[in-house]
Amino acid sequence: MKKVALIMAGGRGERFWPKSRQTMPKQFLALTDSGKTMIQLTVDRISPLVEREDIYISTNRDYKKLVMEQLPQIPEENIICEPVGRNTAPCIGLGAIHMAEKYGDAVMLVLPSDHLIKNTPIFLNTLEDASQTAEQGENLVTVGITPDAPETGYGYIQFSPDQMLGRAYRVDHFVEKPDLDTAKEYVASGKYLWNSGMFIWKISTILDNLKEYLPVVYDGLMRIRESMNAENGQKVLETVFQQLPDESIDYGVMEKAKNIYILGGAFGWDDVGSWLAVGRLQKSNEFGNVISGNAVTVDTRNSIIQGGNKLIATVGLQNIIIVDTEDALLVCDKGSAGNIKKVLENLKICNRNEYL
Repeated sequence: MKKVALIMAGGRGERFWPKSRQTMPKQFLALTDSGKTMIQLTVDRISPLVEREDIYISTNRDYKKLVMEQLPQIPEENIICEPVGRNTAPCIGLGAIHMAEKYGDAVMLVLPSDHLIKNTPIFLNTLEDASQTAEQGENLVTVGITPDAPETGYGYIQFSPDQMLGRAYRVDHFVEKPDLDTAKEYVASGKYLWNSGMFIWKISTILDNLKEYLPVVYDGLMRIRESMNAENGQKVLETVFQQLPDESIDYGVMEKAKNIYILGGAFGWDDVGSWLAVGRLQKSNEFGNVISGNAVTVDTRNSIIQGGNKLIATVGLQNIIIVDTEDALLVCDKGSAGNIKKVLENLKICNRNEYL
């Protein structure tokens, strides 16, 4: 069966402030030594499995120009612009109806635009196996990441080791982000994988499941589909999509549906969730510092320094994140990297939107 891909690229990437802004979010930044942006790496990675003309990008109208600039090989009609953000269920559903109009049915790969995969061949083999599982009946398939630590920042998926379809395990249930003790139990059991947010299914399968478990979303999508080629198609999209509930595909479908399967992914995955990821993605010097730009360090260790032409000089620092841009400077302890979003909250309260 033909394979098509939907790459979700509408996020704001707020934990990468001040480089990631509303006008230039994380997925359009080059955060690795390759020099390519996250979304470019995602498309390159999937291209051996899916033809470029069969890759769709889901984003919003503000980012359409960025997508076209960074991915000129993707047809403009494959750039799906959501009028407003409505979480992953409406996003995926909108992609599915566009694909259904063109292909009828196909295996649909749903991928985030801002993850790093170090071992592409293993990644592609995993998606190939997942696609075969998705083709067999009405199966919803996801890829889980084999945990290497009791991480509390990810959701987990429990599976049954003795119930398999091909290389995929049947999913028992999805669980929310656990506390540390619970996460330790999950890892020790060997029956849990991290939720990666990657999904594989037939177009018809996900539409059938949206109809069953999220009928309001499904009905709205069908109204949009009926007018897709009409003169008022854009107006209907804008009107109806805004009325759809804000619903994640995990909560709305995956936690309720039957025939859920998961494959373990051991291909060097990183969700690049905060500035801490740069320490894993880029080479550090002999003092453990990851430096980009014009910098001089004295007695500075295990720090991340991201700048430009302006000289950044540090003395006697450890475990610090420094990010300098034209109009904003971030200085943050590594242990507080998860709280960078609070800066944006304060900026919004103070109506300092020029820094968002």
